[in-house]
Amino acid sequence: MRTHGRATHFGLIRADAGRSEAERPGGERSDGQRDGQDRTDGAPADGQGFRPETAADPGTGSPGGPTAGARSLRSPRDVDADVAGAVVATARAVLDARVGEAAAVDTLFARDIAARVRDFALGGGGRTRSRLLWWGMRACGGGTEVTDAALRLGTALELIQTCALIHDDVMDGSPLRRGRPAVHVQLAARAGTPPDAGFGVSAAVLAGDLALAWADDTVAATRLEPDTRDRVDALWRALRTEMVAGQYLDLYGQATGSRSATHAVRTACLKSALYSVERPLALGAALAGADGATTAALCAAGRAAGTAFQLRDDLLGVFGDPAVTGKPSGEDVREGKPTYLVAVARDLAEAAGDRAALDLLDTAVGDRGLTEDVLDRVRAVLVRTGARDAVERRAARLATEAERHLAAAPLAPGPASELLLLLRRAAGVGAPLPPGHPAVPTTGR
Repeated sequence: MRTHGRATHFGLIRADAGRSEAERPGGERSDGQRDGQDRTDGAPADGQGFRPETAADPGTGSPGGPTAGARSLRSPRDVDADVAGAVVATARAVLDARVGEAAAVDTLFARDIAARVRDFALGGGGRTRSRLLWWGMRACGGGTEVTDAALRLGTALELIQTCALIHDDVMDGSPLRRGRPAVHVQLAARAGTPPDAGFGVSAAVLAGDLALAWADDTVAATRLEPDTRDRVDALWRALRTEMVAGQYLDLYGQATGSRSATHAVRTACLKSALYSVERPLALGAALAGADGATTAALCAAGRAAGTAFQLRDDLLGVFGDPAVTGKPSGEDVREGKPTYLVAVARDLAEAAGDRAALDLLDTAVGDRGLTEDVLDRVRAVLVRTGARDAVERRAARLATEAERHLAAAPLAPGPASELLLLLRRAAGVGAPLPPGHPAVPTTGR
């Protein structure tokens, strides 16, 4: 979900010249020059390449013991070889214990809700957030003493993302997630009710709530030194609040038809830059005991890369191949999402006096019955006005900014290289946008 502004974003940028690129609302640099993805890298997420030390809650030897974490002394080098697999193995042990506890409460609840949350959390995604946490920790010098804590916090990130995705699909009315029926659709089918009826939606809200509760439980039960506990708890509180705030700004922008580029960038910052990239990196730095300057450099790199990710996600939402993205192309336009891409198109069309483009955007954005022919015309406007090029250029510049901040931090070379690779993938470096639809002109790119 996202947002924009006809109160031209170019003027707003000049007022924000002191901010970093990731925080400025629109396509012009602070020096006055004008600028013109859980889509992740698809890393293995099944955990088959990594075996936890115990089938119980890792680090304790018992199912979900009260202070799980930093004492089993497993080798961080083993985890380095397959971070996603290690996170999934840890998550499976934690979540099997939680499902067992749910079964003791009620077997129907355990089968329909608890097991579904577990399976969703384990069943897909690139584990980007947990991998950012891990490599942030390793790049800052963390090792054996915090290995299990990092894997447990990575599990918590997977669970809070499970909550976000389940609730997001409910709010958007999305029938699919990761190529399968969304959780609310599955639950409706379980009860024999229509997908948009009350039961499936309400039950999915409960499933998302349970995922969030389990995420909090996992953080709380992770053994940490007192100073590290204080830092982690503060970051976790901020992450949760920012995730909800970003979702609300997205909903509000959609409901009010916001055209503010400033609102769009702020929403992207909260939903993608902070929640998905910056906070996971900061959690890793906190586990390693990194100093303030190092943490600040990592956070700046994460914010820039995360904002670039959201800009490219907006582009993919209109021009992407559904077979690759797993989402229908053009849904953001049909749902009236106030994306930065559309805000830039409006500003550029207005500056050029392109009344036809403005009229088309006014009538097409938010039209749930939009035909493919009209959607093709919207794509053509996004290209003709220069909005697509402008957003692509800004995303590329943000990726460069992320690399510059990362290079400024005193990090361990090997882990820093892994972190750089992750940030480049998040920002879409080396992954050119597909041309979209044949009817969309792509010359001049």
